Amino acid sequence: MSSLKEDALKYHSKGRPGKISVVPTKPTNTTRDLSLAYSPGVAEPCIAIAENVDDVYKYTAKGNLVAVISNGTAVLGLGDIGPEASKPVMEGKGVLFKIFADIDVFDIEISTKDTEEFIRTVKNIAVTFGGINLEDIKAPECFEIEQRLKEELDIPIMHDDQHGTAIITGAALLNALELVGKKIENIQVVYNGAGAAAVSCARIMMALGVKKENLIMCDSKGVIRSDNPTLDHIKRPFATERDIHKLEEAMKGADVFVGLSKADVVSQDMLRSMNKDCVVFALANPNPEITYELAMASRPDIIMATGRSDYPNQVNNVLGFPYIFRGALDVRATKITEEMKLAAVYALAKLTKEPVPEIVNLAYNESNVTFGRNYIIPKPIDPRLITTVSPAVAKAAMECGVAKLPITDWEKYHNQLLNRLGKESNFTRAITDKAKMDPKRVVFSDADNYKILRAAQIVKEEKIATPILLGNRIKIEKIIAENNIKLAGVTIIDPMEEEHKRNAFADVLFRNRQRNGLTIHEARKLMRDRHYYAPMMVEMGEADAMISGLTKNYPTTIRPALQILGKEDGAKVVAGMYIMLSKKGPLFFADCSVNQNPTEEELMDIAVLTNKAVKKFNINPRMALLSYSNFGSAKGEVPEKMARVYRKLKAEYPNMVVDGDIQANVALSQKILKENFPFSELIGEQVNTFVFPSLAAGNITYKMLQELGAAEAIGPILLGLKKSAHILQLGSSVREIVNMVTIAVVDAQSKE
Repeated sequence: MSSLKEDALKYHSKGRPGKISVVPTKPTNTTRDLSLAYSPGVAEPCIAIAENVDDVYKYTAKGNLVAVISNGTAVLGLGDIGPEASKPVMEGKGVLFKIFADIDVFDIEISTKDTEEFIRTVKNIAVTFGGINLEDIKAPECFEIEQRLKEELDIPIMHDDQHGTAIITGAALLNALELVGKKIENIQVVYNGAGAAAVSCARIMMALGVKKENLIMCDSKGVIRSDNPTLDHIKRPFATERDIHKLEEAMKGADVFVGLSKADVVSQDMLRSMNKDCVVFALANPNPEITYELAMASRPDIIMATGRSDYPNQVNNVLGFPYIFRGALDVRATKITEEMKLAAVYALAKLTKEPVPEIVNLAYNESNVTFGRNYIIPKPIDPRLITTVSPAVAKAAMECGVAKLPITDWEKYHNQLLNRLGKESNFTRAITDKAKMDPKRVVFSDADNYKILRAAQIVKEEKIATPILLGNRIKIEKIIAENNIKLAGVTIIDPMEEEHKRNAFADVLFRNRQRNGLTIHEARKLMRDRHYYAPMMVEMGEADAMISGLTKNYPTTIRPALQILGKEDGAKVVAGMYIMLSKKGPLFFADCSVNQNPTEEELMDIAVLTNKAVKKFNINPRMALLSYSNFGSAKGEVPEKMARVYRKLKAEYPNMVVDGDIQANVALSQKILKENFPFSELIGEQVNTFVFPSLAAGNITYKMLQELGAAEAIGPILLGLKKSAHILQLGSSVREIVNMVTIAVVDAQSKE
């Protein structure tokens, strides 16, 4: 069994099987709560809805509920695998709706291939939903199913396989043509593939201005020609009268190629036969019609897009469907019209040309991602998508008369959209993408452990890092073999086999610490300890970062890193910071793991180190110095100390956004700050960085939040070391280890 297969099956089966569940949105703790939720209280909204059917949107979840419906006849690249086998995909689509647009989903799999029966079933259940997303239904049935349901129902219906790809590709085309200075009405376009997505792409490009006579579509038999008597009503509108029969003929002199077919059907010679500044959308998944590398090597003037996330210009449906449905639901649209789809196209195209948020720069390891040949469509992690595409769709629905609940206050709507989403997932994706841009060598000092080896496999496969395994070779190889862990080719280092290297490392350690009471004999003894050997590998440039501590207590593992790597220039202390992934976005806590009761001077240094670390993630730190009082409201050692730290920080670092002493709840509430402390410079934007007065306060806080499920913790991230070294908590999970490796790689990148 491949590692991807094994991981995927475990992911979907562990704990509660599947990926989604129903969660109550109202209190259910008391008998009274239950009497309101069900009998007898539930009768009141029932009566209200019976008197006014539109009140179903007021008293139930219908207005934010979409059905993702399939019969499993065209699932991903797997084909007709049946409704049961399609369910994991439909659940996954529900997850994407939720995390990108806060839309709730019921996935529904229908066991029929009969078009009339499918339509009848959907119509009978449609009253439950605010919208319907049709998914993975084969052509040509999907065209009739969507058209009939749009005509016969009064809620938004969209077959995403058709329109999602078309909308994103349409936006990318507009931007690519702008870059190369071509007019859409003059370009020659070739499509390879004649299924639902290809037909929809052709239709939307014609709506954008591509002329029918400038379009050629190919299916598996070659060019679709008008003299073919067997053409159905779907393909006939795209038939050509030109005397060409094969794809390679069609490509000659073309400006744009759109591939929605299968891998490796396009050659470099075909691309060379296209016009100057050609645009290529090779969208077959998982492997495109021609690889990115071959396409880019074929000619220097090409603009290339694929469906893959590991290359520039990914055509990803998640850029469209969540936000299109969000806008349609929010104005209670009766359908999704062509105007609404085109509004999404133009919104995506326009957004690409605006300066990107820092989180996008962070993800792609650039100081400034800008509109150009490698950036013709927004990135999926762009947080502005919901506030750009959804309002554009909502406005289009209002303008074409299908909105039953028009929006009147657009600023209020903008804020509602912002508040719908937690920001923690974007941050995680961003730092992962940043790590992948420049993977580093990470040495694991506890490699004779199953969880470490599983994490090493994941970071290797995900191209986050190049793992180096440190430990007993026989034990490591045994664990790998017994658990079928895929780590072929990974370097394994057993310090006990490396006498020459151990002695060389010991000599360096002795030279560096001989005036700190260390003898050469002790240095050689220490080099048998993996927790000394690992940081020495980093110090000597044989690794870029180290991960340690899974099986040892924290002080035991941090000491070797401190002794060997030392503090970075200007750092007076080393501190431990946690990243807490919360619904308010990433929050940064320090110090939670190193300094037990820091002095004022040490707190200043911790604040400076934390401020610097947060900036490495392209986030502007807004820092609260925490206490049990607010700006002198209570006396005592802690508030007075934190107030003095604030004054010293502002004197030495006037541009630092910091305030205190302040209570945690006040720092987190802009409303309380504005009403009670209008002088605070923390007013204006969310506070994201917190300095605790003691290790106990920080450690207790992060562990409570983590255990209560209020935030996921990444850390501790060691601040102030000269090179990248990070210590795991005892018993960290595989997921937590992978997160720490990702942070270690990003840290190593910044230290270069």
